[in-house]
Amino acid sequence: MTLPFDVAPLHAILLIPALAAVLLAVLPSYRIGVAINVLAAGPTFAVSLLLLVGERERGDIFIIDDFNIYLIVLTTFIGFTTAIFSASYIGHELETGRLTPTFLRFYHALYQAMLCAMNVALTANNIGLLWVGVEVATLSTVMMVGIYRTPEAVEAAWKYFILGSVGIALAFFGTILIYLAAQGALGEGAPALAWDVMRQNASKFDPNQLSLAFVFLLVGYGTKVGLAPFHAWLPDAHSEGPTPISAVLSGLLLNVALYALLRFKMIMAANPKTLDVGLIMMALGLISLVFAAFMLYRRRDIKRLFAYSSIEHMGIMTFAFGIGGPLANFAGLLHMTMHSLTKSAIFFAVGHVAQVKDTQRLADIKGLSVTHPTLAVGLALGVVAIAGLPPFGVFTSEFMLVSSSFPRQPWLAVILVFGLIVAFGALVWRLQEMLFGEPVGPAGRVKASYIPMFVHLAIVLAAGIWLPEPVVRWFQAVAAQLG
Repeated sequence: MTLPFDVAPLHAILLIPALAAVLLAVLPSYRIGVAINVLAAGPTFAVSLLLLVGERERGDIFIIDDFNIYLIVLTTFIGFTTAIFSASYIGHELETGRLTPTFLRFYHALYQAMLCAMNVALTANNIGLLWVGVEVATLSTVMMVGIYRTPEAVEAAWKYFILGSVGIALAFFGTILIYLAAQGALGEGAPALAWDVMRQNASKFDPNQLSLAFVFLLVGYGTKVGLAPFHAWLPDAHSEGPTPISAVLSGLLLNVALYALLRFKMIMAANPKTLDVGLIMMALGLISLVFAAFMLYRRRDIKRLFAYSSIEHMGIMTFAFGIGGPLANFAGLLHMTMHSLTKSAIFFAVGHVAQVKDTQRLADIKGLSVTHPTLAVGLALGVVAIAGLPPFGVFTSEFMLVSSSFPRQPWLAVILVFGLIVAFGALVWRLQEMLFGEPVGPAGRVKASYIPMFVHLAIVLAAGIWLPEPVVRWFQAVAAQLG
């Protein structure tokens, strides 16, 4: 294998966060750690942009193709903006005593370890390495969720660890089964683990083994995606962990798990004798959507509210990829991108709200339009965007999905629209409660930066009005690849 131009950027997006994690773990000064965390995430994003102009490349261990290249850029971008937000947000946690300098040191080290692990999972051509990347990212976030060391945070981290371990164990068993299915046609060793080789030869595999493997993979990685009924860890992890971690959980880690699931779905699609995985994904997607939409009405914690919103939108994506076809797959890819940007922006706003109000209880968050008008505008734009109103990009992706669903599965499309309307009502109701009315509780000063929040919202707004031609071509190419 030759070493073309784009191999160096591939190595860099893995090595920069890995080296930063090691360095941050040993540096005693949390102030230097804050700077290094941002300075490592920035170059990682900058280097990932070089992948867009480089040639596609494959090897037995890593691969750069149309499917993962844009997700790498998206992941490193949100990792960078979240690091900027965290740099100013985390100072308040130190001032209030919720975190100590020692905990901050490990927080930053774990943050870079998580980014490295997600990059490994996204670039892996080896399905075993893909599993390792998702597992390391999970363990890193588990420790960050429990970093406040309160009883609630420890319980949330423990629940996340147990359910995540069960899910990843099932995914591991599914990985073994699919390797055994490939081994008969490809022989032992790396070719039987290489995703692209398996996809090219999937028609030669035993369809019964493939079908059984996908069931385990769907439950295993579906737990990480946050699909109902495997979602129980997600609301607790969001509500008890630091807000920057909620942003990357909803905006990035759920995407990586869905990406892994779609890689295996493409192998299944190449063998016409396997079970109809699209039907299963459509069912799980709609169940997650409708369930989460109704649960939005019962939330009393602002971070739990948007955690269930994440379950709702992961259900929408799963349904889109389950129904398949060029338009639905295009809509799913666009929705994945728009949700990542919008939900991370919302959690940035939620972090501001929790700090200035010194609470996450919705009943104690009122009158933001009076006390913090800039914050109120940012939160309102984020909620309006995630609720699916025009002209934001989420509206575009949902409109495309509904348009592609009605001609093919009209009854399922009715359920889809019903779930979207129910969720819309809950989000608008909660938003007007937070923005208007008589202010209650403290009204502290916002100390964290607004810039990451408004940058994300500006991109989502721009995408709803106009998509650049290179992005459209990428979505079309991957939509065709997904089948």
